[in-house]
Amino acid sequence: MHGTREARTLTRDIEAAAVPYGDKIPLKTGSTVFVTQSLGGSFTAVTDLGYMVRIEGKDADAIGEKPPEGPSAEALSEKSLQDMAWDQLKTCYDPEIPVNMVDLGLVYSCEVTPAESGGNKIAVRFTLTAPGCGMGDYLKSDVQSKLASLPGVVETDVQVVLEPVWDQSRMSDAARLQLGLM
Repeated sequence: MHGTREARTLTRDIEAAAVPYGDKIPLKTGSTVFVTQSLGGSFTAVTDLGYMVRIEGKDADAIGEKPPEGPSAEALSEKSLQDMAWDQLKTCYDPEIPVNMVDLGLVYSCEVTPAESGGNKIAVRFTLTAPGCGMGDYLKSDVQSKLASLPGVVETDVQVVLEPVWDQSRMSDAARLQLGLM
């Protein structure tokens, strides 16, 4: 669906986040949104009033989509928790950029350690493409919920850090190519 503008009529009231500020916007049943990006289980759309919004995966049914599925049991059994954590991070997207946060170079660290209570703790430090970006809390929440869904994870510590400042040199070659920067 990347790059298209598919009109969808909401089948129920939902709350979306205005991009890039993050303010919550109520969207009413029967209103139209134009989905422009469907990546990582969330959707970027433009409302009929011209606002860009992020619609969370839990509200996918309201726009006629299926909620995102987690990794399969087979995939989980074949990978280390560290690898699974990085895989989950690769399903998190800035709503304005069609590249995952790992390939954008936003993730500075992802560490798996034993939790004091048993099980595992995953600590992630990531930054934003712009310090004033209002989507930081949404990305943080997305990262937390996806990491918490992994087997054996009992605690997550996800923090947005603004040092060092992000720049395009942190992007993978694939991301640069996808965004036309190569």
